[in-house]
Amino acid sequence: MSRESISSSNIPIRVLIVDDDEAHAQAVAESLRRVGSDCVVATTGSRGSSLIESDNFDVVITDMMMDEIGGLDILRKAKEELPEAEVIVVTGHGDIRSAVAAIQQGAYTYLTKPLDINELRSSVEKAATRLKLIRRNQELIESLDEKFGFEGVIGSSPQMQKLIEILKHVAPTDSTVLIEGDSGTGKELVARAIHQNSLRKNKPFVPLNITALPDSILESELFGHEQGAFTGAMGRRIGKFEYANGGTLFLDEVGEMPLDTQVKLLRVLEERKITRLGANEEMDVNVRLVAATNANLKELVAAKKFREDLYYRLSVVMINLPPLRDRRVDVPLLLEHFQKELSAKSGKEVQGFSKAARQALTLYDWPGNIRQLRNSVERMIILDTDGLLDIDDLPLDIAELVDYSSTGEKSEGFLSGADSLVGRTLADVEKYYIQKALELSGGKREEAASMLGIGERTLYRKIREYDLKKN
Repeated sequence: MSRESISSSNIPIRVLIVDDDEAHAQAVAESLRRVGSDCVVATTGSRGSSLIESDNFDVVITDMMMDEIGGLDILRKAKEELPEAEVIVVTGHGDIRSAVAAIQQGAYTYLTKPLDINELRSSVEKAATRLKLIRRNQELIESLDEKFGFEGVIGSSPQMQKLIEILKHVAPTDSTVLIEGDSGTGKELVARAIHQNSLRKNKPFVPLNITALPDSILESELFGHEQGAFTGAMGRRIGKFEYANGGTLFLDEVGEMPLDTQVKLLRVLEERKITRLGANEEMDVNVRLVAATNANLKELVAAKKFREDLYYRLSVVMINLPPLRDRRVDVPLLLEHFQKELSAKSGKEVQGFSKAARQALTLYDWPGNIRQLRNSVERMIILDTDGLLDIDDLPLDIAELVDYSSTGEKSEGFLSGADSLVGRTLADVEKYYIQKALELSGGKREEAASMLGIGERTLYRKIREYDLKKN
């Protein structure tokens, strides 16, 4: 049975009160309603059991002694149907033995009659706070899984589906991985997904961008140093390998690493030992290495700028991330994902993208790949004033792809080589865009329909209507 869980402190605590003494049950409900709880009363055990099966509650308060179905039965039912809910049992003053039995079977606490209203409210509030904390932790875990799990590697294109299948096989291993791809294609996201789905996920994920560091301090960053190891080394420093022990070290732009540092990196990978600069003793390290590059390492090897033995050591598993222009079918998914993420971040309500804006964004080449796409969506949301991301919100370099002038001049980008569409019939404009989408998708109708924001059946009908060639 699907249950919705509370995630906001603004949502009232839902309390089910099960007690065959109706007057007592209503008094308990009223006392809790006064402090903001949403209370439901069941005056029989069977009614309480039925509500537990069909509804959702954060806290269940049940009397221990009832005719027909007793408090322990309600407790067991709640634990079966509402495993996250907390159960408070109410007993007579002389029935402590039953209360202890209830605690042993999973009750949160017990209260004795006559009830102290302040104690009742306090117990319900503490139970609800504990429940919300558990649920909040679960949300954070799910958020991490969504962001860094395979679900976070967004795409329905064949290339991305194949990539996800590779990641599923690679992640549980300890093999080194080399990720190749243009700048902005999401190499670190893939590395995090590998880590998050490995046995090392509870240990550190440590990223290091080689190009962000001068050659003079790179070795210190990687392996650490002792005090006095070099001029300016005022104290001991823990390097990235040592810090990532047990986890994953992600080296971005590894092709920029100096040759002398490559030698030391190869030795660490082969021997699983490091030596801090200025130290004599080696120390064992257990680190999985994931490296990434936007350069062609084979060409660097041929040019003697990258060690061949290190290349083969890094590329046990090779992953190539295609540029966004080669998987345009994924653009609408990414647009929706970033729109939801960034509108929530900015606190602005955005309905979504107009068809015209979505088409322009899908047909754009995205030289900066996913990073550029995300930044463009963020800019559009920030500057939007009407709640709809439309042509007027597009960045200039994308907006200029569409010619709205009446000069009759040819437009640029995806209109390049075509007559200006200004003043043409709607059918001419529609036919042009469909033809262009089919060309860009290599004749794949599913991808073309996704680019255009229409269904495949509609696309098929339009192809026949306009007698378009099958590409």
